[in-house]
Amino acid sequence: MKLFKQSSIALCIQASLLVAASASANAASTSVDEEINEAQLEIIQVTARKRTENVKDVPISVSALTSKKLEVLGSSGMDVRALSAKVPSLLIESSFGRTFPRFYIRGLGNTDFDLLASQPVSLVYDDVVLENSLTKGMPMFDIERVEVLRGPQGTLFGRNTTAGIVKVESKKPTEDFDSQLSASAGSYGSTDFRLAVGGGLTDTLSGRISLLQQDRDDYIDNKAPGFEQKDQLGGYSETAGRVQLLWEPNNDFSALFNYHFRDADADARVFRANIIKPGTNDLVDDFDREIVYQDAASRNNQTIEMEGASLKLTYDFGSHTLTSVSGYESAEMFSVGDIDGGYGASFLPYMGPGFIPFPSETGAKMPDHQQLTQEVRLSSNDLGNFDYQVGFFIFDEDITINNLSFDTLADGVQNGIAIQNMETSAWALFASLDYEFAENLNATFGIRYSDDERKWDGTLVQSPFGAPGFSESEQVDDTNVSGDISVNYKLTDETNLYARLATGYRAPSIQGRNLLFSGNATTADSETVTSIETGFKSTLLNNTANVNGSVFYYTVDDQQLTAVGGEGNLASLINADETVGYGFELDAEMAVTSDLIIASSVSYNKTEINQADLGVQPCGGGCTVTDPINSQGFALIDGNALPQSPEWIGNISARWSTEIADGELYVYTDWSYRSEVNFFLYESTEFTGDALMEGGLRVGYMFNINESDYEIAVFGRNITDEEQLTGAIDFNNLTGYVNEPRFVGIEFKASFY
Repeated sequence: MKLFKQSSIALCIQASLLVAASASANAASTSVDEEINEAQLEIIQVTARKRTENVKDVPISVSALTSKKLEVLGSSGMDVRALSAKVPSLLIESSFGRTFPRFYIRGLGNTDFDLLASQPVSLVYDDVVLENSLTKGMPMFDIERVEVLRGPQGTLFGRNTTAGIVKVESKKPTEDFDSQLSASAGSYGSTDFRLAVGGGLTDTLSGRISLLQQDRDDYIDNKAPGFEQKDQLGGYSETAGRVQLLWEPNNDFSALFNYHFRDADADARVFRANIIKPGTNDLVDDFDREIVYQDAASRNNQTIEMEGASLKLTYDFGSHTLTSVSGYESAEMFSVGDIDGGYGASFLPYMGPGFIPFPSETGAKMPDHQQLTQEVRLSSNDLGNFDYQVGFFIFDEDITINNLSFDTLADGVQNGIAIQNMETSAWALFASLDYEFAENLNATFGIRYSDDERKWDGTLVQSPFGAPGFSESEQVDDTNVSGDISVNYKLTDETNLYARLATGYRAPSIQGRNLLFSGNATTADSETVTSIETGFKSTLLNNTANVNGSVFYYTVDDQQLTAVGGEGNLASLINADETVGYGFELDAEMAVTSDLIIASSVSYNKTEINQADLGVQPCGGGCTVTDPINSQGFALIDGNALPQSPEWIGNISARWSTEIADGELYVYTDWSYRSEVNFFLYESTEFTGDALMEGGLRVGYMFNINESDYEIAVFGRNITDEEQLTGAIDFNNLTGYVNEPRFVGIEFKASFY
């Protein structure tokens, strides 16, 4: 495609012309007969600007997944990674199992797997920022909506949002009684049970209880000689719940209390030694997803306990609304896995599969974690030509982490421990003003002042190599002013055009995992991003179709990158002078008839690191590095795309239904695609993930008995059983991990009112 070999400016200009042409064509199309069919699409309301608004009126590139779509995506028991590639420019992956998702928006993310790692994508769950990546794995159940805000959100949401935000809203209590339950069973002995009950408790108090229980049997056989065991890995058991109470003594005041918890016991990520053909990125010919060869598989384990609470107070006194959101989160976890992915070693008479230089069995423990947040904001209510929000935000987090090493050849005896403690304190002031210049033209101006400080200390208590113990400490701090300016122009009653200039800020970071191997902690300065985008949002043909598009260009100064791996399997923070990204996003949905709805989306993201002398340690062995190597043996990454940053992400879905007897038969299918990705900062032949397409299918029957709704369905995820590398470990051999296998199941749902 010749277009994408041109300069970034040329690309943006051409994409802008495409956006403008599409908007004009869409506006013109509404002059034809609008009564195409009786079906209309759901009007999506979002809170991207901390106000409830029609998504069409928000001058931000935002996608929303409704509860119906979320239920389909989660029906296989999949965790939050099921959202990956379901909307433009969003990718989610993990090398840590179900517990530690890593989010990427428009190519910006962080591949670091350490429990102290920060991400440029923030997760906001029920108005509370979840900062630590472990807490971002909170299951999504009984959810009203998930919003994906693309681009920096430096005004209303602040720190660590240089890429964007994933915003989750659970279903809230109401005075009307309702209850839903669902139960499913599927491949590998999997079961998924969900229950939600809500309604009025008194004239002023309502409540809602939501529960989730997910289980899967182990299904991966271990065939390492001397360690054989059938069905040893791959299973999990997870329990989560939420209790909400909403008190509304009058029309002006409300208090919403939210308590939630998570208790999970699962296997850590299953690494597989030498599953990549040297000189290619293909899986070896005899690869079998349901077989491993490990000498530490019996100790593979991951446990997580999380709980938290929040209190949201809202007081409407006519011209203004005062809102307070107080949040508390805590987490504990333990995880250990066979990192080399095989058995034996080169200095022993046995090893495999392939070459195993030395055994590596490591783990992490988080014995203590506490996060406190407080936000207070004052919002005006329809004052005339202008409205505004002002407020302050406080964030405080205290974490203790133990990095662990085990002697595989001595039955997993612990032989190394390093203890890290980090305290983070941050506060911010923000203000946002919306001004209506004319009936069809309004603008938003926002500004935020942030102040961050991190204090870290680490101690090597026991070295796996017999090195003497030591302690060290680090401290980083910074202040920043970020904000945005956006303009929204109502071209017609059906089409809005917008433009946005925004900046974002990611607080300085500290990485101390290297202590376990007698290394030193590394730090990274703050990163800042400046982004410009323009786009359109349109609702067409009597609300039977909508089309949204955006084109963007951004630069990141001092981007925080994590160089992970190399011969020592270290994790070192570095800053890249500049990273450039540009691309476009399109999504559309149409009710073709009253029985058929089709939706599709596509995004193009081009990222490039710009620093001529920036080098990182390449793989420890076995891979073919294609970057230049400097005199110190480092791979120069200037010009490389960011890791886990596919240029193309696409999704298409269709739902067809027909009335049968007293119910409705439906067929739903969805297909997601992401193009080739690099797994690491350097480029190599083996550690490149091929394009991945996965499809889902659901066939169900819905019916009503005595004013209660029922549904029974059969479903499948990854129905073509696509098998691809999704990540790798690069310090020892060609060890990698793959996507989830095909899953089929049956589900029963009931709703009572």
